[in-house]
Parts: sequence; C-alpha cells; structure tokens
Amino acid sequence: MNFDVITMGRIGVDVYPLQTGVSLRDVTTFGKYLGGSATNVAVAAARYGRRTAVITRTGQDPFGEFLHDALRRFGVDDRYVTVVPDLPTPVTFCEIFPPDHFPIYFYRQPKAPDLEINTDELDLAAIKAAGVFWVTGTGLCQEPSRSATLAALKARNKAGITVLDLDYRPMFWPSRAEARHWVQQALPHVTVAVGNLDECATAVGETDPLRATQALHRFGVDLAVVKQGPEGVMASAMTRLVGVAPLDITLVNDLGAGDAFGGALCHGLLADWPLADTIRFANAAGALVASRLACADAMPDAAEVRSLLGEDVADA
Repeated sequence: MNFDVITMGRIGVDVYPLQTGVSLRDVTTFGKYLGGSATNVAVAAARYGRRTAVITRTGQDPFGEFLHDALRRFGVDDRYVTVVPDLPTPVTFCEIFPPDHFPIYFYRQPKAPDLEINTDELDLAAIKAAGVFWVTGTGLCQEPSRSATLAALKARNKAGITVLDLDYRPMFWPSRAEARHWVQQALPHVTVAVGNLDECATAVGETDPLRATQALHRFGVDLAVVKQGPEGVMASAMTRLVGVAPLDITLVNDLGAGDAFGGALCHGLLADWPLADTIRFANAAGALVASRLACADAMPDAAEVRSLLGEDVADA
C-alpha cells in the first residue's frame, strides 16, 4: 500500500492546562494529548481521508504506548514509530494567555527519541512512493536524525510533493546560523517550503514575505508558503502569487494552527486544487485549530473547514 502522506519528525505528549490565563505555577488541571509537529500534520491529513504514516521514535514507556494508541485512533499508520529503550518519551507543557501569549516548555532531555532516527531503518521505497513526503527543520538539529532526513530527501529526489516545514525552534539549536546552514542543505531537495516570517529569516535571511518566497525559489523550491500571522498567508508558485487574509476567530491556543495548515495543504496539493483554493482551505483549517485548546485532537474534517469558509470547496 502506498501512502498519500508520510511525515518524519517530532512526536511527544502535549500536556495542556485546562485553565486559561493562569501560570503553570497555579494550574491544577491538565489534558494529555498527542503532539509533535510532524505527527500533527499526519493526523490533520488523515482527517481528510488521506492514508498517512509518520516516521519517528518514542521512549519505551507508558507515554510512548499512549502515543501509539492515539495514532491508531486517529487513523495514522504507526509501523515506522519505533522505540529507543534508554530515552524517555518527550513531554511538552504550555501556558495559555489569549490572545497572543502561549509560552511553551519542551522536556526532551537528555535527548528526544525522535532525534535518534537512523538512515538504515528508513523504508526508502515507501518514502519514494508517497504522494507527499513531509520533513521538518527540527529533524536537522542533531544527529543521527539530520543525516537520516537528508538521506530520505536525496533518495526521494524531489518526487511528487516533497515538503520542508521550516519549523525553527531556537531552543533546539546552538545558533540561528547553524540552523540556516542545515536548512539550506535540505532546501534544494524539496518542492515545497512552508514557514512563518521568523522561520524564513532563519532559512534565507529574509523577513519580507515576497523577498522570502523569491529567496526560497532560488534554492529550487517550486511552491513557497509564508505564514504572516495577523497579515494572513502568502504563497508563491513561481509565476503565481496568492495572498489570503486571516479569518475572524476567537483565539484560544495557536500552537497547533500551523500543523493544521500543513495537513490541509497536503490534502489540497494532492487533490490538485487551484493554488488559491488550497491556501484558503489550509488557512481556514489553521484558524479552526487556533480556536480550540488541543492540537491533534482539534484537527477539523473537510465539512468543518467548508463551514467556516461559508462556501463550497472542491474535494478530492
């Protein structure tokens, strides 16, 4: 069976407070959720009926078992999720201070299992055959995951839709310059790059959205997508430029919005929708998740996205 979408990268347990506007120092009730950017993208794409799988690793512990259970519940194939016996499954906490302050705390010491992905365990045939192969900048921050990510991209050889989520998390890198170096090693091997303005600054040194898309194109990227927060989204496919305005929603927690955008982007690209329809759909999916507490558990289906848009959007 070929997969529509294979993602590769972070996984973990998100522990989110069920009280908003309260410091973790004073929070007393929490919810436990599947998390990790690459994993959330696979969940989001599965919500649209896509056959998805994620390449990642967990600890050999109850949290790791919880993640396998959650993946299966969401319809994401977990055959490429393996254990690292001597490392704990990561846990991530956040604080929720709407409308625009969501501090996040990663517990990934001494090292996250998802950074222990090895080249020799990759199913390169499946990676080459997938409709979309999605990797993240975080996967480049340490070995052996860095070499495995680059090996997978080189083996795929820009087949189909090959996406780099720029996904810059400064706490995972010794410096922005180091992140830029390795992201620029990956860019020539992808057809799509997705990131916010800060991530574009890391990748190509540009914070102006139009200049950022042009810089990404110079690395050989066919589709450059720049998320601008309250300014909406800009997408450039060489000769086509699309801008989509933000939607009016009540912001609850924006930490999963980018992953919802990513899963919806995969769906639209696989369906070969017009670029404007794809970006509008992805933007709405992100807005829906930003209006909800969780990440993976909050991913919408196509009917919910269409309802928010208030119009019909062609489906695959």
